[in-house]
Amino acid sequence: MSFAYLKNKFKKEKEEKTKKEEEETPEIVQPEVENEERKKEEEEALTQMMVRMNEIENDIPRIKVSIDTLKAQIQEIRDEVESLNKTIRDVMMLYEVVSQEINPFKDLESENPIVGEIQDLKQELDELRKEIAQIKADLRLLAYHGIDLDKVIYEVLAEGEK
Repeated sequence: MSFAYLKNKFKKEKEEKTKKEEEETPEIVQPEVENEERKKEEEEALTQMMVRMNEIENDIPRIKVSIDTLKAQIQEIRDEVESLNKTIRDVMMLYEVVSQEINPFKDLESENPIVGEIQDLKQELDELRKEIAQIKADLRLLAYHGIDLDKVIYEVLAEGEK
């Protein structure tokens, strides 16, 4: 908004108020000096308000940039905290695994669930390796005897659909 627009608007409002007051009250003659001083004070107050509004309008983009920068920094801090939490969890799990064997206060009958899971996975992996080795041997035997593998696969799939 320009100063002139606001100044004119305030002048129009003042003129309307003055007209209403003149209609409602009998005319009182005020000295011209007081009127001029009052006008100067009003114009000065209006000018000060306009200057302050202009300063505020100029500050808004800087404030917006500062807010955006702070938001980005907060997100970076959140990401770092999340990363640190994950690292701490990983270190604690590693500590549990390592200290499980040398901890004099551990209960010998209870096992660490992580160690138990690792052992179960190792056992399943060994079983899968054995099955794969058996499948390889079977395929070699079938290929050696000249059996059509495509036909066998088709028959197995056809039996599974029934």
